[in-house]
Amino acid sequence: MRYQISHTLSYTYDRPVTLAPHQVRLLPRSDVTQAVRSYSLAVSPLPTQIGENLDLDGSSLLLLYFSDEPIEAFTITVASEVETFRSNPFAFLLEPWATYLPIDYPMSLLAQLQPYLGGQWLSFASVDPVAVQLAQEILHSTDSSVIAFLTALNQRIYDACDYVIRETGEPFSPGMTWTKQSGSCRDFAVLFMEVCRAVGLAARFVSGYHEGDPDWTDRHLHAWVEVYLPGAGWRGYDPTQALAVGDRYIPLSASPYSRNAAPIAGALKMGIGAQAEMSYKLDITPLG
Repeated sequence: MRYQISHTLSYTYDRPVTLAPHQVRLLPRSDVTQAVRSYSLAVSPLPTQIGENLDLDGSSLLLLYFSDEPIEAFTITVASEVETFRSNPFAFLLEPWATYLPIDYPMSLLAQLQPYLGGQWLSFASVDPVAVQLAQEILHSTDSSVIAFLTALNQRIYDACDYVIRETGEPFSPGMTWTKQSGSCRDFAVLFMEVCRAVGLAARFVSGYHEGDPDWTDRHLHAWVEVYLPGAGWRGYDPTQALAVGDRYIPLSASPYSRNAAPIAGALKMGIGAQAEMSYKLDITPLG
């Protein structure tokens, strides 16, 4: 599939402010699943400097630096054309030792996966008990099969929880989302990740776009999960749609921590405490 994407984010402040450096993760990934054919970025006010980096997960990260000139509005517009390739999300073979849970990872791989396993090696890290209980229920019902577990978890969240739109704010805790039986796509993604980690599956949070229903008039930034499956690499699951992620998804960034996949992150240098009104426009046009 090929898509043309235009995404504008605007912030209007109730008093003059100055901007500290901002991090922007709005450039689609280029890897075996998709390729960026064109990309442009427009920022107002004009940055004094733009740094182009890769983060720890290989996602593109732009660092925007600004002058100390007071402003009352801040706008970022990105336009891209992206071609996606993963038409069959199930075209893979797991390593024989990774078909059932728990997975006995080789030590070298286990060391690399620690952040995506919830960092249980850190003294303060723990798995939400609600996620542990849900994981055990699904584990028993799927005879510990890795693929059956992921499919059942995806469907369980989709069936049990009502989807709501929350444009801003941190994701809810997994326990809160499952107890309320409702949440946004990022809430469902964090719940899915935590349940995976409860059974020893490495997972990371993904921010990006989904083609969605062509009849929809409103488009929103989307969130889902990628699970590391030995033999298959990172594979996406979307509990908001109960789908395995294929070529109708356009990932921007991924991280073991949801806040590190935020499309824009930054602070104010002057005007701390100012109220900001955020608006956006997102167009996703399939080109065939």
